[in-house]
Order: sequence, then C-alpha cells, then structure tokens
Amino acid sequence: MKILIVEDEPSLREITQRFLEKERYVVETVSTFNEAMDKILLYNYDCILLDIMLPDGNGLTLLQELKKLNKRENVIIVSAKDSVDDKVKGLELGADDYLAKPFHLSELSARIKSLIRRNRHNGEAAVEAGNVKIIPDKFEVYVNGQALELSRKEYDILHYFITRPDRLVDKAALAEAVWGDHIDQVDNYDFIYAQIKNLRKRMNEAGADIEIKAVYGFGYKLTGDSL
Repeated sequence: MKILIVEDEPSLREITQRFLEKERYVVETVSTFNEAMDKILLYNYDCILLDIMLPDGNGLTLLQELKKLNKRENVIIVSAKDSVDDKVKGLELGADDYLAKPFHLSELSARIKSLIRRNRHNGEAAVEAGNVKIIPDKFEVYVNGQALELSRKEYDILHYFITRPDRLVDKAALAEAVWGDHIDQVDNYDFIYAQIKNLRKRMNEAGADIEIKAVYGFGYKLTGDSL
C-alpha cells in the first residue's frame, strides 16, 4: 500500500513517514503544492495525507485537481485549520476524512486502515480470491485455511494482485506500488520476476487455486477458475 504525505512541516513529515513505514506502507513525501502536483500527475497512491496550508498553494486546490484528473486516491486532510468550513469544503471536494493537528499516530493509522478497508476491500476485514485469503490489518495469508508464510515483498505483491483480480498489471505500475516511485529509475524489472517466481512457488506448494501469470510484452495478471 502506497501513501503520499503532503506536509510542509519537516519534523511532522519525517515522524509520520517513519511511523507509517514501520506499519509496512510504502511512503513518499513532498513539502509543497507544486511537488504534490508533480507526484499525482505521474503516480498513483492508495492514500494521500494532505495538509491544507502549503507554502505555494492550498491543499483544497489539490483536491480539485485530483477530481479533474479523475484520480481515485483516498484522501485524508491533515491540517491545523480545524474549522467546520474547511472540513465541509474538503469533504465536498472529495476528501474521505479529516484529521486535525495535533493527532496521535495510532489514530492516523487506524483511519488509514479503515478508509482503505472501506474503499478497497468493500468494508471487509479479509480479502479472498479462490481458496486464498488475506487479512490486511494483520498481514496474514491463508490457503485452504492454512497459514502461508511470505516475505514482506511477496505479501505486498500478492495483496496488490488479489485486490485487482483478472486485471492486467504492467511491471512499472507494480514496481511503483510495491517499491515506491523512485523505482521508475531502474534499468530493468528483473527483481520483480524473481519475487513473483518465489511467490508462485510458495502458493503452488500450498495448493492455491489462483496464479499470477505473465502476460508477454505487458506484465502480469492474477488468474484462476474461481475469479
């Protein structure tokens, strides 16, 4: 799961980033309106933590731009401006939640999980495809009810595909979602092949009835008779 933090206060930005990375999110950060615009034009995110007051613009304007671009990122406004008008305007412009500063990091984490569960997992605590079940809040995977141990990246790849069943995914999009935006600077995506090869082996040995298949010249696709 990939998060963009749009926050101009350096210490809060760094503390939030470190905390969310410990929570196993892929985290990107920017400190200005223009940097945020560059990011959302180039990349996709599962959630954006958006400050309203930025040195070169207003976070609410960024919300308007997201709407114009038909982007579907979940957005939580995180701002010291705790007025009713700001909350109402932010929600009307498409924000999903509003958290006033100062806040507890544990509350922020809970809100992110709740938001993603509601919008990406249909409100369910578990995500299932065939005989494979993932419990995102606990980073647990089960095949036919038996726990399957995966590395962090293997889990992240499986989670990405299981929430996009039977959908073609190109290597660049997968790399950005699992490794972060900077990964688009690499010369090739051989590291993805190695991770998926290991994941396929583990799933096959566990008796999974879904499979991540390579689509020549494009990327990968989660397939299975039960999808």
